[in-house]
Amino acid sequence: MEHVIQVKRKALAANDAAAAELRQQFQSAGSLVVNLISSPGSGKTTLLEATIKNLDGRLTAAVLEGDVATERDADRIRALGVPAHQILTGGACHLDARQVISALDTSKLPTSDLLFIENVGNLICPTTYDLGEDFKVAVLSTTEGDDKPFKYPAIFARAEVTVITKIDLLPYLPFDMAAVKDHLASLNPSAAIFEVASTTGEGVGDWVNYLEARLDTKRNAGI
Repeated sequence: MEHVIQVKRKALAANDAAAAELRQQFQSAGSLVVNLISSPGSGKTTLLEATIKNLDGRLTAAVLEGDVATERDADRIRALGVPAHQILTGGACHLDARQVISALDTSKLPTSDLLFIENVGNLICPTTYDLGEDFKVAVLSTTEGDDKPFKYPAIFARAEVTVITKIDLLPYLPFDMAAVKDHLASLNPSAAIFEVASTTGEGVGDWVNYLEARLDTKRNAGI
């Protein structure tokens, strides 16, 4: 057991060093970097599509997509005219900072106001890996049930933002929004919570306004 812990610490130390390099790079570029984490099927890519449409060219965006296989998510983003690069993990359940460095080096994504990193669908493995992001976003869909924050507290405690998606389906689901918000507040009292329906656009404007405000804050702090 001690050997396993030591190996994990070394792996995380190497990742943290790479993440620090990325964070400096993003700071110099003036880019806001968002790490989206959720279970599969929560609607991360659909949220990104709705976000890009709502931005309507006011800010530039680029996307790194993490998946075990296929370029489907990156293709969906490219179809909107936004540069995207697919990182295929070949079975790994998360992205790490060295993969992000390699992807940025090989893809030549243009410097953008917003860089979204859509992590591999998993609520456990991506939680401890710093990718040099400004903040983590936990995406929780109403179709997954209202017990996810209780069952996977680590990610919801570390995420500065939780986006609750598919709220247009609430009338048809036994999803207790008040209970979810109470538990999220107990895990991370300062975290922001947004309720969105990406397919209808409901709530997306508030989420985009938050991103724009965070970008302004970052750039003003760097003056």
